[in-house]
Amino acid sequence: MTKKQAADETATRSRLDLESVVRAALGVLDERGAEAVSVRGTADRLGVRMNTVLWHAKTKSRLLELMADAIAAEVPLDGLPEDWRARVRELAHRYRHALLAHRDGAALVTGTYAAEPGTLRYADKMLEALLDGGLSERDAAWAFWTVLYLTLGLTQEQQALGDTGEHTLSTALAAGDHPSLSRVAAHLEDIDFDERFDYGLSLILRSLTPAEPDGTRPAAGAEVS
Repeated sequence: MTKKQAADETATRSRLDLESVVRAALGVLDERGAEAVSVRGTADRLGVRMNTVLWHAKTKSRLLELMADAIAAEVPLDGLPEDWRARVRELAHRYRHALLAHRDGAALVTGTYAAEPGTLRYADKMLEALLDGGLSERDAAWAFWTVLYLTLGLTQEQQALGDTGEHTLSTALAAGDHPSLSRVAAHLEDIDFDERFDYGLSLILRSLTPAEPDGTRPAAGAEVS
């Protein structure tokens, strides 16, 4: 690299910031999907060298973490319901909406562990709601993971299926070797993801009960309101 090229690259780096790099990477995601996201693709979109992207994002893994956090940061955290269960439900729906706003958004986030500002703010709001419901600290933490896994898993399935709505389960069961699966196959292939999401959330929320004064769970068989 000549001195002029080095100077030009330094100038380019100074004009760019990390947020611009992450936005460019999200542009690649939205246009071409998760498998196409790369340092090179981001650099090409910005019209810069790969080293310029790496200077800001350090590694591809780090870039993916920052992209996942940028998606979480899109979740609005104002105007939430007062009731804690309604708050958990609303936050889960808002996060799902943010994932769906980006092609392969759920697949990208699932492969990362982003302990970054946007993700932390969202997690804190969700845990605040669960703790407001009187859950023990462990139950609140594990309930948060359960809601998160439902959100990511179902949304990833929806985005992977795309607009085709094609399933192969019925074909695989045509020989009649799996009678129980055959009985429920139509429901397993149901592509009403919004209804399935609400159903899963309702199961989770109905199972959550406040802790006893000593921090323990209610006795087995205790009534759930």
